[in-house]
Amino acid sequence: MAMLWGLMAVVLVGTVGISVDFTRAQMIRAQMQNAADGAALAAARDYGASLSQRTTAARTYFDAEAGDYGGAAANFSLTPMPDGTYRVQASAPMSMSLASVISNNPWTIAVASDAIQSGVNLEVALVLDTTGSMSGQKIIDLRNAATNLVNTVVRAQQSPFYSKVALASFSVGVDAGGSASAIRGAVTPGHSISAADWRSSAARNITAAVRGSPSTTITITSAAHGFSNGDTVWISGVGGITQLNSKKWVVSGVTATTYQVTGVSGSTSFTSGGTATRCATSACEVVVTANSHGLANGAYAYISGVSGMTQINNAANTAWLVSNATANTYVLSGTSGPTFSNYTSGGTSYCTVYGCQYQRFTSQTGATRVFGVTTCVSERTGANAFTDASPSASPFGMNYSVGSDNPCASPNPIMPLTTNTNALNTRIASLTAGGSTAGHIGFAWGWYLVSPNFSYLWPAANQPAAYGAPSTMKIAVLMTDGVFNTSYCNGVISQLSGSGSGSTANHINCNSANGDSPTQALAVCNAMKQQGVTVYTVGFDLQGDANAISLLTNCASNPQHFYNAATGADLQAAFQDIARQITQLRISH
Repeated sequence: MAMLWGLMAVVLVGTVGISVDFTRAQMIRAQMQNAADGAALAAARDYGASLSQRTTAARTYFDAEAGDYGGAAANFSLTPMPDGTYRVQASAPMSMSLASVISNNPWTIAVASDAIQSGVNLEVALVLDTTGSMSGQKIIDLRNAATNLVNTVVRAQQSPFYSKVALASFSVGVDAGGSASAIRGAVTPGHSISAADWRSSAARNITAAVRGSPSTTITITSAAHGFSNGDTVWISGVGGITQLNSKKWVVSGVTATTYQVTGVSGSTSFTSGGTATRCATSACEVVVTANSHGLANGAYAYISGVSGMTQINNAANTAWLVSNATANTYVLSGTSGPTFSNYTSGGTSYCTVYGCQYQRFTSQTGATRVFGVTTCVSERTGANAFTDASPSASPFGMNYSVGSDNPCASPNPIMPLTTNTNALNTRIASLTAGGSTAGHIGFAWGWYLVSPNFSYLWPAANQPAAYGAPSTMKIAVLMTDGVFNTSYCNGVISQLSGSGSGSTANHINCNSANGDSPTQALAVCNAMKQQGVTVYTVGFDLQGDANAISLLTNCASNPQHFYNAATGADLQAAFQDIARQITQLRISH
């Protein structure tokens, strides 16, 4: 009987021990699971690291949190999964307590955890300030921070959810590249010049020139000259009465072989030679032939590329006043045709109003300027100034600039949404600094690059989803280092623009219709937020500028979405934190 009671006691103690150890096991497993969850997140968040580096980060976290069941006691592994996430698996032995009376073999506690990206499609527009103040180390810091953000946000695995980044750099404007015509409208093209001449006849030889009464009237003999009373001729090469030479004269007293000119000074007599050529106009001006040129009297023409008569090629900030225009010809008012070389070939004639290849305008200082159009775009005006209406319905402003004073010379046009990190990083690596700050234009493109109303501009793979598309987030990350100082009127930097926006001699003498750049930037930020775009803003080296800080704080979706980065390290940290928030890592067991 005593033996029976002894056996029953062992069973009873073992049963209680199993219950106690099971409870212990559950507590240990919970501790290990929490450690594994954190380790998986640590591995996935160690952006740009190798598998070995990720494993070290994950193991360090696990060992610190697992207590007695980490370190050498635990088996630990980190495995990259086909979907681009990372799986942590860990196990550790748990020795028995009272249950050891039944079995002394330790229990193995095993846990696993996957860190996976949030289940949403990501459309992120990255807008970067590349103005002149970003030169030197600052542009290097920006390239590094932007590259890390791209590598974090764009996942290798693009299903079941995609993650795409679009890129726009801005300074004096945003370069639309090959999409410029579709965005701001096509430029009125130039027209090929086929002829340019001041003459309407060949030169006629002069065989005699006799002074009459009064002596200022000269009768000129020239067989078959073909002139008519009232014609203007240009005379050159006459011997003796040299006062006739290199001047235009009005013909009168015409016969078949003679004609007269009056007002000739001096008393010398004719000795030899000379020619007379009939002018095409009364002032012997150049007549240009360019079929369907579209110019009207009083307009100004800009000419380039002419061979031979190179004098009509326009120098900087000049254009020719047009007169006597017909469908296919016009006169360059004020030209002295006989002093120009003969036209041989080529050349293009351009109109010079807004929408043309060149625009002639009066500057803020009263100077005449002629600027060429670029592929950059300026702000949109009118009812759609602060909307994302399609450019086909409401074109954007053009950008006219010239020379080295604040040109739109960016080699980096906008990039639509893409999963191609190599292309994005190559573009980021090529960013250069220069120009003033039209921040409102840059910020607006943070919206347009994720707007479905702009989809038709891009190939299907680069098109933003519709607003309200299931499981899709549209995000704009807007970065700048300073005060917005550049706005536009008629495609030229306006006189409303502030210090640092280039010479006032190159600003047009009108104000921007939408207000200054900060006013426009805030309006476009508010509009995109109302459309559901999440906005992050990053100020870099703002040096405590209260206006810039206020603008960026108000532009962001909330104050926590504004980052004030004083140094390159701060900028890197800001972009990394934004990337982490965007990707929203979560745990799956």
